[in-house]
Amino acid sequence: MFRKIFALSEQGAKDLKKGIAASTVADISLMLPVGLLILTLQELLKPLFGGSSDTGKVWKYTAIAVGLLVVIFILHYIQYCNTYVSAYEESANRRVTLAEKLRMLPLSFFGQRDLSALTITLMGDCTELEHTFSHAVPQLFGSVISIALVGIGLFVMDWRMALATLIVLPAALIVTVGSKRIQDKWGTKKVDIKLAAADGVQECLETVRDIRACGREEEYLSALDRKLDRVISASIRSELITGVFVSSSQLILRLGFAIVILVGAGLLSQGRTDFLTYLIFLMTVSRLYDPLSVCLMHLAEIFNAQIQIRRMKELENHPVQAGSSRYNPDGYDIVFDHVGFSYNDGETVLDDVSFTAKQGEVTALIGPSGGGKSTAAKLAARFWDADRGKITVGGVDVTGVEPETLLKSFAIVFQDVVLFNDTILNNIRLGRKGATDQEVYAAAKAANCDEFIRRFPDGYHTVIGENGSTLSGGERQRISIARALLKDAPVILLDEATASLDVENETQIQTAISRLVKDKTVLIIAHRMRTVAGADHLVALDSGVVAEQGKPEELMKRGKLYPRMVQLQRQSAEWTLK
Repeated sequence: MFRKIFALSEQGAKDLKKGIAASTVADISLMLPVGLLILTLQELLKPLFGGSSDTGKVWKYTAIAVGLLVVIFILHYIQYCNTYVSAYEESANRRVTLAEKLRMLPLSFFGQRDLSALTITLMGDCTELEHTFSHAVPQLFGSVISIALVGIGLFVMDWRMALATLIVLPAALIVTVGSKRIQDKWGTKKVDIKLAAADGVQECLETVRDIRACGREEEYLSALDRKLDRVISASIRSELITGVFVSSSQLILRLGFAIVILVGAGLLSQGRTDFLTYLIFLMTVSRLYDPLSVCLMHLAEIFNAQIQIRRMKELENHPVQAGSSRYNPDGYDIVFDHVGFSYNDGETVLDDVSFTAKQGEVTALIGPSGGGKSTAAKLAARFWDADRGKITVGGVDVTGVEPETLLKSFAIVFQDVVLFNDTILNNIRLGRKGATDQEVYAAAKAANCDEFIRRFPDGYHTVIGENGSTLSGGERQRISIARALLKDAPVILLDEATASLDVENETQIQTAISRLVKDKTVLIIAHRMRTVAGADHLVALDSGVVAEQGKPEELMKRGKLYPRMVQLQRQSAEWTLK
């Protein structure tokens, strides 16, 4: 039940039960001094009722009180270890679990999701739940159990006074629980507004050069300020609404104190109870309502935590791409067999696409933007799964292979290069773990990187900044190509891999790729027709369908789309400033 409600791990649920037990015992221990005080008062008040007090018992109770302090300290230390420490461990495990879940999700998931939302889930939501499970959940259950035990004791002592003590509790609970829907509504709004602000901050950092270049700093920052102001307003509004209902329920609880005084005074005046019982209930009520008020606060905090828990469950319940970890292909031909695909319902990206990218050949996907070239390449690597038809690599249906296993056979260079804030050596070595320095140097030379790398004072040990910020676009792309060459996988996907290169470097990269094509399957996406002029096979995609395919020289004679694209690029090359 705990795992389902609070999205806990098996160990986290066990730790929560231990925390509840420890909190219950710790709360009950705080009632022991009240009982000891009652015994002491009972002994001291004996002379008022014609008896005599036993001084020895008073000193005995005093000694017991000192011992109780030690016991209370020990019990609260145990509670701390079983609530706070356990909550922090579960929070760490939760982050690792979510990270492992992200590792298992299809790569298409990250293209469809807001990265700020994922960051908030991994960091912000986990932090808030960490506080909830360390300060609220065990204490709430512990308080409820301990109060229930105390309530039973009060009913045994005097059911009328006990009823007067607890009669306000249902009304207070109704106010708090009844406000859950309103609290959820405004809590969700607060989360959405915080997410919009996080998106704005991230967008500002990513596009700061464009904003400055266009002279829109003041306008953009003003809009960002408004988003941040909305976060403050939403947070205050959400806290205020929660506070109004919790304070109202706590006010109802405080009315119970007056009810106990009136009912006790009435019973005492009628002789239906004694003064000591009346005094005991007054002391108990003064101690009992404080934890009850805290319970209501914890209950409201748990209501708010459900928003974060729902977001985590949504991530945890997202289907993963399953498949076999055993992959034994017969060669590495990539075959598209009547493949259809759409990102969203009613938006067809590929429709009945069929072609074969043979091992040992370069197959180029060409066509206008939005024709489905990049989508086809990503389907081959199982970033997504096709809606219709079948894609095989070496005769094996890719949907039956676990994505990580399949991707071991692929070396990919994306159009948008991603580098890490590390040395050039390590950025290239990412292509193959355990590669020697000499192998890295060889890959860098093949990708035409060695010359510009040697110009840096630290050479291959130069730290290139976040996403290679100290490098030019062409240098970043060449390092990405070197990484793919180092992997030396049997299938190479190049998505506009030469887009940021000048003509000379593009020719050299093409030469390097040509040296590696032997016994490999190369699938290249390019808009420059000179890039694919030496390909073995062209597949022209237009509006998601195969418009034509064949060898370049064949398509120049009988094709329509390819000759037109070549002609347009020739005209573009002849364009000059006038």
